[in-house]
Amino acid sequence: MYNAFETEHMAMVRDSAREFAKNYIKPYVMKWDDDQEFPIELFKHMGEYGFMGVLVPESYGGAGLSYQEYITILDEISQVCGSIGLSLAAHNSLCTNHILSFGNELQKKKYLAKLASAEWIGAWGLTETGSGSDAGGMMTTGTKDGDYWIINGSKTFITHAISGDVAVVMVRTGHKNDKHGMTAFIIEKGTEGFSSGHKMNKLGMRASETASLFFDNCRVHKDQIIGEIGNGFVQALKLLDGGRISIAALSLGIARGAYKCALKYANEREQFGKKIYNFQDVSFKIADMATKIDASELLIRRAGYLKDNNSIVTKESAMAKLYSSEVAVEVSNESVQIHGGYGFTKDYPAEKFFRDAKLCTIGEGTSAIQKMVISREIQKDIGG
Repeated sequence: MYNAFETEHMAMVRDSAREFAKNYIKPYVMKWDDDQEFPIELFKHMGEYGFMGVLVPESYGGAGLSYQEYITILDEISQVCGSIGLSLAAHNSLCTNHILSFGNELQKKKYLAKLASAEWIGAWGLTETGSGSDAGGMMTTGTKDGDYWIINGSKTFITHAISGDVAVVMVRTGHKNDKHGMTAFIIEKGTEGFSSGHKMNKLGMRASETASLFFDNCRVHKDQIIGEIGNGFVQALKLLDGGRISIAALSLGIARGAYKCALKYANEREQFGKKIYNFQDVSFKIADMATKIDASELLIRRAGYLKDNNSIVTKESAMAKLYSSEVAVEVSNESVQIHGGYGFTKDYPAEKFFRDAKLCTIGEGTSAIQKMVISREIQKDIGG
C-alpha cells in the first residue's frame, strides 16, 4: 500500500471506510450481487458517515474532504465490493459534484445537503443509445416555452436511474455537434414526463443500479438550468476530469481486493508438498500485481493532488483512469488464474472482482477515449 504521504487524518478516514466495509458491506456482497439488489438503505447509512458528500463543503452539509480522502474511501469500499464503490463514485463525482461545481447558490442550498446526507440519491445523464463516446451527437432535446423548457428523448446506462431522487441531465438546446449547444438541467423525480426504464441485467457491478431515463414532454423550469444555456457540454467535460479520478480509485480498490484474495489463497493452498506461493510462477504473478497496483495509486494520487490544488488535470486524470482500469482487469484475471478451478466458482471472491473490473475500462470514457484525450493533451504540451 502506498502510504508515504498519508496524513494522520487520512489514516483515520481509511480506518473508518475499512471498518464500514467490513461490517456493513462484506456480509451481504454476494446476496446483493446474486439478486442484483441496489441496497439503498446502505447508502443512507453511508450518508451518516459523510461518504455521500465527501467533496461537499461543510457549509453545504458535506464532509468537506479533499480528493486524497475521496480516493482513500473509494479504494477501501471497492476492495470489498466494486458495485458499492461505483454507486458511491457516481453519486459523489457526477450528480453532486456537477451541482457543487457549476450550480448557483440557490441550487447548492436546495440540493447539496440532501445529496450529502443521502436523503436524496443522485443520478447523472449524458450517454444515449445512439451516442456513447460521441456525446456531441445526442438526440435528447430541450425546446424553450416561456419560463419552461420542454424536454424529449432518453438517456441510457444511467446509474441510479430508478432509485435516484434527482438527476443532472445534459440536453441538446442548440445545434447537433455544437459544443455550446447543450445545457445541463436538474430534474427531480416526480416531474411530469420524467420516468425510468427497467433495471439492466449486467455481467458485473450488479448491485449498482443501471437503467434508462425517459423524457416525454417533460416540463422543466428555467431555474433548474445549471450555469448558462449552452454550457452543459463544457461543464460535463470538466466534470469528467474529476470523474476519471473516481473510476481510477474504484479500479484501484478492485485490483487491490483481487490481489489480496490471491495472496491469501496462494499462502493457504498446497500442491506437491508446499504452498503455491513458493512456486516461482505464482510468486512472480503476485510481484507483478503488487507493482502495478502501486504504480496505479501513484498516478491516481498525482491526479488527486493536482485537483486539490485547482490545477488542470485532464491528461493526468485520463492517464490514471486508463492505467488503473486496465490493471484492475489484468490483476483480477491473474487472481482467478492463481485460484485455479476455485477461481471460477462463487465460493471465492476472485470471480466477482473479475466481473466487476471490466466496467472500469468502459465507464466515463473507454480506454480508447482516454488514449485520445492523453494524446491530444500531449500535442498541446508541445504546441502542436
